[in-house]
Amino acid sequence: MKIPRIVIAGTSSGVGKTTIATGITYALRRRGLKVQPFKCGPDYIDPGYLSMAAGVPCHNLDAWMLPETHLKELFGHFNKGKDFALVEGVMGLFDGHRKPGHGGSTAQIARLIDAPVILILNIAKMGESAAAMALGYCTYDPGVKVAGIILNQVGSPSHYNSAKSAIEDRCKVPVIGYLSKNADLTMPERHLGLVPVAEKGDETSFLDRLGELIESSIDLDLLISLTQEAPEFILPERPSLFPETPQPRRCRIAVARDEAFNFYYEANIELLTAWGADIAYFSPIADKSLPEEVTGVYIGGGFPEVFLRELQSNVSMKHSLRTAVAAGLPVYAECGGLMYLSEGIVDFKDQQFDMVGLLPGCCRMQGKLQRLGYTIVESIKATPLAEKGQTLRGHLFHWSRLDAPEESVAAYHVIEPKEQLEGFVLGPDNNLLASYLHLHFGSDARLSRRFIDFCAGAR
Repeated sequence: MKIPRIVIAGTSSGVGKTTIATGITYALRRRGLKVQPFKCGPDYIDPGYLSMAAGVPCHNLDAWMLPETHLKELFGHFNKGKDFALVEGVMGLFDGHRKPGHGGSTAQIARLIDAPVILILNIAKMGESAAAMALGYCTYDPGVKVAGIILNQVGSPSHYNSAKSAIEDRCKVPVIGYLSKNADLTMPERHLGLVPVAEKGDETSFLDRLGELIESSIDLDLLISLTQEAPEFILPERPSLFPETPQPRRCRIAVARDEAFNFYYEANIELLTAWGADIAYFSPIADKSLPEEVTGVYIGGGFPEVFLRELQSNVSMKHSLRTAVAAGLPVYAECGGLMYLSEGIVDFKDQQFDMVGLLPGCCRMQGKLQRLGYTIVESIKATPLAEKGQTLRGHLFHWSRLDAPEESVAAYHVIEPKEQLEGFVLGPDNNLLASYLHLHFGSDARLSRRFIDFCAGAR
């Protein structure tokens, strides 16, 4: 399968990967090219910007959560009908799992999909020293091909030219462009990173400015030619995530999607659809009840703590969810969804807001990050997603705190990084699963199919 492709990587977090990857994606889209964006690692916010720029959903590639064959299947599946793939890296090029050698890095994904890398260097406080840094990244792993370099935070033409000359002389790799210091391109941030696209409205003017800047300062023709250097992409012989033929509609799943809840691996939605789910989006902020004739509910993560008054005041939606659970409908909620289903959320100013009340206790926002990182769990009992004893790989990232569940209602036994109980399984038929754990359904082919079976059975 011919897939022109490139990985946009950085020397570290905060060097401008998202800004540059978003700008390149939009600039190429304006040329009429169909770009399929991807994001390395467990991220929800950056993919929103890439999706906005490309006009199609961005998908996550995670070499720690996804088996190699699943990652390659997803990559090939979502590139059908596209002109080329652009993959934004995570953290620094070689950063991954907290334990060295355990995978999950941008470099590992570049090796798996056999893609050339464009390295971004922030040279705000250096000149020729940029060449020493670039040389280290270019030679650290012979299995990773750094095909080009983009310089960020360039102060002047002479600053750019001196760094460019030194890098190309020492590394024998072309510097294909730069971004100068420009405060107008700063993306707003808060406690979990960038502000999600879902909260920002129309960003066309920002994209137009960014796209024009990228066109003027980065050699896009050269970048496109570098994507063509990627060899033929070899798909797994036996795909296992997607069905070979379209499946008939078996159930209707309500998926929460609005300003408060928009953290989803897009592949999760695609897999549910592929295996027979009709997806009906709804807003816990604005809608008065769940969509009609649904047989299951999926509430992802997000920022419920930013919309507490709106969520508290929508009493009819909270009643609709309580009624659904009591009736035996399968409900799956993760992170922000768990917070919403709890008794209440206590904000950063110690003010409590009433939520749905399906889970015991209140979530309290904390002054520092509570948990962050890859996590391995074992399912303690059968749930709408997993069998009893099934081992799952996921990710935790939250600033709120909820008391650990009693063992009788706990969903998971956390194996790594720290043993503890996590999440809740409640409802008349154990039909409610809520946890801080984020799961990518591509990590285990059984997840989406089991959820479909549960929802179809609830009909």
